[in-house]
Amino acid sequence: MATIYFLSGAVTLGYMLVAMFFLRFWKRTADVLFLSFAVAFALLSVGQIVIASANIYVEDSSAAYLVRLAAFALIILAVWRKNRPSR
Repeated sequence: MATIYFLSGAVTLGYMLVAMFFLRFWKRTADVLFLSFAVAFALLSVGQIVIASANIYVEDSSAAYLVRLAAFALIILAVWRKNRPSR
């Protein structure tokens, strides 16, 4: 069981590092795509914290996975906004 907690912490740390990475690029370029990615990865880390702290590892019966759905929807929306033709 300690291995699961260790790996959950490592995944959470990875999500937060990626969020800070994209936040740094957003500060440099002021591109909304980078901000969206930073928020999405921060949401993924919060979702991982909730899942690990509540001991819910069964994917089909957890409402905590809605946070992941929101993060991926945010990524899809940001990429769509970036690639749509400008008027």
